[in-house]
Amino acid sequence: MKAGVLKETWPGERRVAVVPAALPAFAKAGVEVVVEAGAGLAAGFADEEYREKGAAIGTRDEVLSKSQLLLSVRSFSGAHDADAVARLEAGKVVVGFLDPLRLPDGVKTLAQRGATSFSLELLPRITRAQSMDALSSTATVVGYKAVLLAAEALPRMMPMLMTAAGTVTPARVFVIGAGVAGLQAIATAKRLGAVVEAYDVRPAVKEQILSLGGRFVELPLETESAEDKGGYAKAQDETFYRRQRELLQKVVAESDIVIGTAAVPGKKAPVLVTDEMVAGMRRGSVIVDLAAEQGGNCESSRPGETTVAHGVTVMAPLNLAATVPYHASQLYARNVATFVANLVKNGELQLDADDEIIRESMVTRGGEVVSPRVREALGLAVASPPA
Repeated sequence: MKAGVLKETWPGERRVAVVPAALPAFAKAGVEVVVEAGAGLAAGFADEEYREKGAAIGTRDEVLSKSQLLLSVRSFSGAHDADAVARLEAGKVVVGFLDPLRLPDGVKTLAQRGATSFSLELLPRITRAQSMDALSSTATVVGYKAVLLAAEALPRMMPMLMTAAGTVTPARVFVIGAGVAGLQAIATAKRLGAVVEAYDVRPAVKEQILSLGGRFVELPLETESAEDKGGYAKAQDETFYRRQRELLQKVVAESDIVIGTAAVPGKKAPVLVTDEMVAGMRRGSVIVDLAAEQGGNCESSRPGETTVAHGVTVMAPLNLAATVPYHASQLYARNVATFVANLVKNGELQLDADDEIIRESMVTRGGEVVSPRVREALGLAVASPPA
């Protein structure tokens, strides 16, 4: 079987789906890899490095025509790469970030082309799938980079310093949401010397926050139903969020940096920092809203822009992982290689509907959208994936 790797076309995307170091894992599964010329350059991987590890280098036309399996980062998200989608033949298999809950119409287009597609966002949160968890890999990079962005924009240093000219007090960092991105942000801010506090609607993460040296902000809210079976936060009603904002206001006002990472899969991100709360922060403070692509945790955010509101710098970056393309690609490629190894046995596709990983991540097959969650997002009657 041949797997093709296209040069990414999503705006600003510098990652690549497969890096040279991951190629032996594909070979072990009986998969030959053909890479579009220049696909890895933006991430720091030259064509010659791929050749040295056994991959073929081809034109875009050759990759699309010769490959049964197409591996991407975001090119097929929302059917963005119209050229590649238009040339998909029935039976081709697409693997990548497809963003099917936020951009479900793109998945419908893949179904119309007769493609079988797998969205890595839909992987089940089970032990066997941990090594395939591309969302967590991406969030690790994003949480790290968010703190660096904030530190650069903040007009003060992060650590406490004892100098002959006096003591420099440490910056105060408040992280909202303690998923993978939030935990990495806590760890990074702590390493830079900040005083770190964090809050999450899921009380179970308190121990993780404390283990990284952060202080867990406890709010008197009923949170027993705040976590789904996969470990993700569940959406709450507006009454809950209003009370939550009231209780968070004091912590936000005392913080030099606020990093928002709170998101609910397939839903608009909750607004946890209002414009009024921004106005209550000290001038020169910084907010980094990592939920910008889902609408944002901060009311003052403008997705994709850095603005100043009430003297506070509000950063709302999109696709932050693409700004650290070398390591982001390295982690993502390992996830993809492991996923493909589960999908392909001895060079043949094994679409086993009894395999929870395959069943839950499959979005389209046989001309239909088969994922129940995506069908619901499209307003279609829920159907089970075909055997």
